[in-house]
Amino acid sequence: MKARITITLKPGVLDPQGKAIQGALHALGFGSVDGVRQGKYIEVEVAESDPARARAEVERMCEQLLANTIIENYAYELEAA
Repeated sequence: MKARITITLKPGVLDPQGKAIQGALHALGFGSVDGVRQGKYIEVEVAESDPARARAEVERMCEQLLANTIIENYAYELEAA
């Protein structure tokens, strides 16, 4: 199965990279852009055919390595290979 994982900063956590992106977009003439938040996108192939077991494995990956759950949220979608 393929897992598509999106990791974003929790609300209230400062995002200096998002601010830098917003500033660059304004400099390029995109003045209407407001509140940019930056995140991560990860695709993982999981050698598991049972969706429940694949979900459990992806959850463990996110909790133990991929996301810093103190300051980040994560969400994922599973797709059969």
